[in-house]
Amino acid sequence: MKISEASRASGVSARSLRHYEDEGLIVPGRFSNGYRDYCQSTIDRVFVIRTLLGSGLPVRLIREVLPGLTDGPDAGTEAGCAEFLQEVQSYRNRLAAYIAALSDQQMALDTYLREARRTDL
Repeated sequence: MKISEASRASGVSARSLRHYEDEGLIVPGRFSNGYRDYCQSTIDRVFVIRTLLGSGLPVRLIREVLPGLTDGPDAGTEAGCAEFLQEVQSYRNRLAAYIAALSDQQMALDTYLREARRTDL
């Protein structure tokens, strides 16, 4: 399918699809006229990329972990590297700390709102 069709099917803009290609995350085929040709497996891969980007994982790490997620467990040799796994774990820990901080802020706001409502009654 052409880029406009792939954009509709994946829910991402044509610009994003080109960016994913520039980053080495997807490799669409090409028609004889040079236009990109997206197959369903590439669209499926875009869904995985969107999920990983949505979780906040940087493109640099997605590029390394993506083959193991979309092509099977033996596809990405770097994903098994202890240094890489440590980096992903470190990112995960920073994300967990951020979530905890947001949760603390939410609880503080809940407390404030409860107290404010009591004084209004």
